[in-house]
Amino acid sequence: MNKLMTSVSGVRGVFADTLNPIITIQFAARFAEFQKSSHPGCTPRIIVGRDSRTTGLVMLHSIIAALIGTGCEVTDIGIVPTPTVLLAVEESEAIGGIAITASHNPPQWNAMKFVDADGMFLAPEKAQLFLGTAQEPVYWSQWNSMGKLTHDDNAIDRHIAKVLAIPYLNIDQIRNRQFKVVIDSVNGAGGLISPRFLKELGCTVYEINSAPSGIFAHVAEPLNENLGQLEEAVEFYGADLGFATDPDVDRLSVVSERGKCIGEELSVALSELFVLPKRRGDVVVNLSSSMLSEDIAAKYQVKVHRTKVGEINVGKMMQSLRSPIGGEGNGGIICPDVHYTRDAIAGMALILGLLAESEGSLSDLVSSLPSYYFAKDKLQLESSQMDSVMNLIPTLLNGYEFDTQDGIKAIGEKHWLHIRKSGTEPIIRIYVESDSPQRSRQLCDELINKVRSNI
Repeated sequence: MNKLMTSVSGVRGVFADTLNPIITIQFAARFAEFQKSSHPGCTPRIIVGRDSRTTGLVMLHSIIAALIGTGCEVTDIGIVPTPTVLLAVEESEAIGGIAITASHNPPQWNAMKFVDADGMFLAPEKAQLFLGTAQEPVYWSQWNSMGKLTHDDNAIDRHIAKVLAIPYLNIDQIRNRQFKVVIDSVNGAGGLISPRFLKELGCTVYEINSAPSGIFAHVAEPLNENLGQLEEAVEFYGADLGFATDPDVDRLSVVSERGKCIGEELSVALSELFVLPKRRGDVVVNLSSSMLSEDIAAKYQVKVHRTKVGEINVGKMMQSLRSPIGGEGNGGIICPDVHYTRDAIAGMALILGLLAESEGSLSDLVSSLPSYYFAKDKLQLESSQMDSVMNLIPTLLNGYEFDTQDGIKAIGEKHWLHIRKSGTEPIIRIYVESDSPQRSRQLCDELINKVRSNI
């Protein structure tokens, strides 16, 4: 038996194990009640969209039943990217939304991500309040006050139009380059939007894994080690670059014209390179994102602000600072001219805009940036050891500046270590970045060995 995971990121689990229609109905109905109490006097309308997972349909119908049964008007926008759901809520008078997606998790997983009326995920404090009420009784509506269901088949069209309307994006310049692009949608929701969007930009598009079947063609997370097929396709077609998205299209990875992954971290960095000369302002990224942001920001004489890990944390700070660009180092690009949420489609536009401005290739752009390298590992512990180990770690790291807003980040000269407790299992995760792969691996291994010899 796996564990049903409930957090500020929503509710997720393995379907038919810890997640099923009964659990789905309970959480969806309680979300409806919670949002209605948060928005008194408003028409209780909630927008629902899903990725392509095979369990998405049963999740959808369970959620619709729960929402209608609590008196809500429900708009089903179909199989769409998660950022499409968020944008649809933002541009409507809905009191909230539910995105049915387990993001990069394996296909047997599914999840509900809860969206506030502003088109962003529930803020951490509000999410905790909601989860605290999730098991309370549901008060179903009477026969004469049932909700109703409508369908909206145009949400993807509006999403594409919003990205194409980015004010500083030179559409004609991109179209004139006639880029050849390979897109790998891993048989997720991206197959319904990415090829269409790229063709709107005048690209010759080679599609792999575009059928939105929910039978993922490879491990769904768009990490370098999972994108061998995309690398081969870029080389085979002689393409200018390749894009890969996760099943719900909020993370973007890039392959160069040489058929080599350049890493998720470069997606945000390349977007910063394109935006900052046009929209000067401070950048916001999370604590585990690359130092590249500081290098790029320094070039344009702006600052980098770092938040806890989590899209909502980055997005909220970007709002408060009126930041023009930011995101998370896992390929989660946030472009406020579209919305304050991670959006792989917006990321494609920014990277193609940058490439259209340059006279060289994507590899040339990447080679102009400083090189940093990540190492990642974890410590498997007993639950009772977690807090004591986290308290021990600062004593094992001498000469560092510490940031403790999200675990422990130890910052040194051209390197850092970020140590965080997992919220779902007795694991401490360790992320290291430095200017060489050997140094990153060494720093990671040394910390793990020190911890093990002291517990």
